[in-house]
Amino acid sequence: MRIFILIFFLIISNFYSYSQDKKIYHIHRATKAPKIDGVLDDGAWKNCEEAKDFTEFRPKMGIKDSTEIKTIVKVTYDDNAIYFGAYLHDDPSKIMRQLTTRDNFGQSDFFGIIINPNNDAQNDTEFFVFSSGTQADAISNPSNGEDFGWNAVWESKVNMVKDGWIVEVKIPYSTLRFSNQDVQTWGLQFHRHFRRDRSQYTWNPIDRTKGYSGLYHGQLEPIENIKPPIRLSFYPFTSGLVNTYDGKTETDLNFGLDVKYGITENFTLDATLIPDFSQAGFDNLELNLGPFEQTYSEQRQFFTEGVNLFNKGDLFFSRRIGSSPTGDVELNTNEVIKNYPNAVKVLNAIKVSGRTKNGLGIGVFNAITEKTKAIVRDTISGETREETVEPIANYNILVLDQQFNKNSSVSLINTNVTRNGNFRDANVTGLVFDLSNKRNTYNLYGEAKMSNVHIMDSSSNGYSSFFMARKSHGNFRYSFDHRYADTKYDINDLGLLQRNNYNNFGIDLSYQIFEPIKKLNKYYIGTYVNYTRLAKPGVYTGSSFGFNYNAETKTLHNFGGNLNFQVGKQYDYFEPRTEGRFFIYENRLNSNIWFSSNYNKVFAFDASIGGATFFEKNRNTDELWFELSPRVRFNDKLLITFSFSYSKDFNDRGYAAKLNDDIIFGERDRKTQVNSLSANYTFNSFHGISLTFRNYWSTVNYKNSLFTLQDNGRLNSNSGYQINDLEDNPNINYNTWNLDLNYSWQFAPGSFITALYRNQLFNMDSASMDSYGGSLKTLFNQPIKNTLSLRIQYFIDYVNLKNTFKNNNNS
Repeated sequence: MRIFILIFFLIISNFYSYSQDKKIYHIHRATKAPKIDGVLDDGAWKNCEEAKDFTEFRPKMGIKDSTEIKTIVKVTYDDNAIYFGAYLHDDPSKIMRQLTTRDNFGQSDFFGIIINPNNDAQNDTEFFVFSSGTQADAISNPSNGEDFGWNAVWESKVNMVKDGWIVEVKIPYSTLRFSNQDVQTWGLQFHRHFRRDRSQYTWNPIDRTKGYSGLYHGQLEPIENIKPPIRLSFYPFTSGLVNTYDGKTETDLNFGLDVKYGITENFTLDATLIPDFSQAGFDNLELNLGPFEQTYSEQRQFFTEGVNLFNKGDLFFSRRIGSSPTGDVELNTNEVIKNYPNAVKVLNAIKVSGRTKNGLGIGVFNAITEKTKAIVRDTISGETREETVEPIANYNILVLDQQFNKNSSVSLINTNVTRNGNFRDANVTGLVFDLSNKRNTYNLYGEAKMSNVHIMDSSSNGYSSFFMARKSHGNFRYSFDHRYADTKYDINDLGLLQRNNYNNFGIDLSYQIFEPIKKLNKYYIGTYVNYTRLAKPGVYTGSSFGFNYNAETKTLHNFGGNLNFQVGKQYDYFEPRTEGRFFIYENRLNSNIWFSSNYNKVFAFDASIGGATFFEKNRNTDELWFELSPRVRFNDKLLITFSFSYSKDFNDRGYAAKLNDDIIFGERDRKTQVNSLSANYTFNSFHGISLTFRNYWSTVNYKNSLFTLQDNGRLNSNSGYQINDLEDNPNINYNTWNLDLNYSWQFAPGSFITALYRNQLFNMDSASMDSYGGSLKTLFNQPIKNTLSLRIQYFIDYVNLKNTFKNNNNS
């Protein structure tokens, strides 16, 4: 604790003013808006100031651009939008222009516009235009990084010329959040990326050795007499769905509406009034033998777009909303469950978020799910009844995030789940701080959280904390951290917590370079030491240390590796699946190396290989894994990537079952093989077709003789138990198949037609000795799930609609 206090005062003592020279772009209002056609011949550009003299910051720093690659940018504005025209000098034969889908950078040069209307160095709105004409956009801040799930509607046009390429961009004010002031100064930065050598330049120079990139923005001034528009847009949609499975066909036709509304100039409401998630992708299923919950990433767009504020403190896991019911079914004599739903329907959801000009971010999230019932059947009479397994439920999040000093913040987060009736309710409150000194050389980060779970008449409170102090500048860096959670800490009604009951300490050291040396553009080497305990009882559970290294060559190949060693006895209190019991293993060593070749080439590949072993008496467990992923870019429109991974565990030991009062462990061999393929053909920057395929196969084969877990954490090999003594055969053959064919066409700004075909196969049995071919044959004998869907979404902007009616009336 003393060392943390000492570091804290060292950081506080460094909170003196630190300034950096900033370029200023003096903007002038246009009398007539430029036409967005990629030709800079409009009168609006003639008297504009030039933003030029860009400076490299990656891989080298401080190098000025040359005449051959000079970048010249002009900016103007009117009552409706801000406009950018950029002349990007270059040799056209060297410009990379792979066609990709939106937000996919691929192998393309790009030009980036970074705008910060509050000029607070922490809340950026980013717009990127690729040399292929494709767009990308994101919102960004130092706490959560770049969120490319955020999408705006704006215009851009690219034109290739004999000495480079030209970009014209129109960004309507409806895509930005800014205050209603007569004269404004915005933060501004321009990025230019050359894909052929991965070099990147900015208008205002960046020092990568310290601080967040937003600290190095220039300024745009004066923006005068603009008013935040009525930010109201509608996304009406219709979708048709056909599902066939095991001889049964289901059809569904949906009409719905998503709405975005600017409540004030800085706050926006997003609402999905009639949700439709029919085109959300399949999960990449895997066999889980561990004691912890298996989860998958979010694929529903509403829950991935613009949620960076709600992710503060890691208390929000959106897959909880609409997941499986939480209630159990109480069966009477002779009753069985005929149908138990695997998901709950989301009725509606809203997000309200924004930030005041004084740096206070406010976020409110709310979602409602419908009552869900299971069907129970009496096996004698044949009668059925319904039982509620999930009542109407309300999911709510409130976030207050105060930013200051252009690099620090303090946040308060509260999540709440209220279920109607005598079901489980939950509330979690968290306080998060992220403090850096003004020189951006040291940082303190901390979290304090409390959970409350209420079931019937009982209530339980739990607590968690995290603290880290670190040096955040220069080549050599270090950090100290402490993590704690008691046995009652539980955030899993709206968050994700794999386990609680820990009291862990860690130290990290690293060294990296920011300037190329010899054959390397960059490299990083790090080491760590961890010491872990239980919170209750306060006993030692293990310690570990390790090293990792990664580097990039000047030919743009990347490689690296890691080595991790768990030293001595490790006490696993979770694998036995019984409170208070533990399993001991010793001296586990694992290592991995990887290589990724230059993606700029027509043919490239990723490869990795690794293994693990135990230095433990009477145990000969080993693990081996490798992955190979070749990719071929046939031309700028077609990219095909194949991936094959294989892993094998020899004589692994783990939980198998409970028999009487005995905890049964087994020794097992596990084999996993994954084949996946992705192919993308992009016709132009507005429409393309993609194919993804994945086959996951895993087998687990137990030795016939089993172990019992003793009270001292060791395994008794003379228990006499065998596989036939268990109620269920623990051997597993697990096989899944997913195929996804997708066509998307952006037929108007913000408007899409998406056609989708999917099929899925699944099989799980105990034929663990089957070959891959035999298992695949069994899989193909299973009923196949086919899904065909078509979705049409149209973007309607209130301001444009209003102007259209106004012009028609005038005519």
